[in-house]
Amino acid sequence: MAKPKKVTMDELLEKSGESVKRLVTGDTVDGTVMSVKKHEILVDLGANGVGMIPRREAAYARNLEVGQEVTASVIDAEMPDGTVLLSMRKAVKDKGWDEIMEKVEAGGTVEITPFDANRGGLLVEYEGIRGFLPVSQLSAEHYPRVGSADKDEILQRLNSLVGQNIKARILDASKKDNKLIFSEKEAVKDALAARFKDMVVGDTIKGLVTGVVDFGVFVNVDGIEGLVHISEISWERVNNPADYVKVGDTIEAKIIAIDKERLSLSMKQLKEDPWLSEVEGLKKGSKVEGTVTRITPFGAFVQISPAVEALVHVSELGEGSDVDPEKVFTLNERKDFKVLDIDRDARKISLTVA
Repeated sequence: MAKPKKVTMDELLEKSGESVKRLVTGDTVDGTVMSVKKHEILVDLGANGVGMIPRREAAYARNLEVGQEVTASVIDAEMPDGTVLLSMRKAVKDKGWDEIMEKVEAGGTVEITPFDANRGGLLVEYEGIRGFLPVSQLSAEHYPRVGSADKDEILQRLNSLVGQNIKARILDASKKDNKLIFSEKEAVKDALAARFKDMVVGDTIKGLVTGVVDFGVFVNVDGIEGLVHISEISWERVNNPADYVKVGDTIEAKIIAIDKERLSLSMKQLKEDPWLSEVEGLKKGSKVEGTVTRITPFGAFVQISPAVEALVHVSELGEGSDVDPEKVFTLNERKDFKVLDIDRDARKISLTVA
């Protein structure tokens, strides 16, 4: 009796109509969950045998069930026990990077949802990949405009964005370096450019106060950032902008300059300048009474009415250049003075001691 002819596995597979590609590290395979255990998941890979996914490598699919179809990456194609070591985590990341690179190629915006924040910005997960939205890339609407020393308040503002949907552009993406950076500013740039075209110096706008700092007030004007410099808050001397507005206030202001990214605004120019009416009756030689408000090496500043401050130059205090104004004046003292000159265009008044 003749011996039966030996048939190889390749011949059997060829006869069955199946073709099997030898698996190598990095391949992506599809399979069916055979069993779900505490520390591992076994997957039927068909002609490629059985795959094993350690629990830590199934972090993105914790609730797997028998019979469920899964996609995984090959970590080791030939384990000692004959199984194929797989990772769903890596497969998800690989697929995520593919999606991300397609988005980069196509341009346009994506929607992200921050899951955490630090003082540098927002932590994001997009398509299974961890990314970052730096605070410098937030739009005017979300940028935490607070004093540089208010680090706790900056973090508080950023934390308020956690869980919110934000439209952004991918600014930088590198699978090799595992770097994914987003920008909200870039996502809104085109829309803001269109809005800028509709704005003209002299227009009156309404805006939301987003930050109050030592040098002025930041305002969100329909997504465009505006700044009211401290000198443009009020016609009177402003020592602290926080005495006039607070974050969350809606204010009216006049556009006094427009640049590529920001509006320069004025609150005071929407009001009548009291300086003009208060100096109306003054002329050279007029005698006035005033309060010394500041003493400097070059002279003393004197408040002669609520909106009018004048200067007594050091040259009016005596001959020579060694006269010390601090020896002539006392802060907050009231004295009689005489008007030497009035420059209405420059809003300056010079005084001498009466």
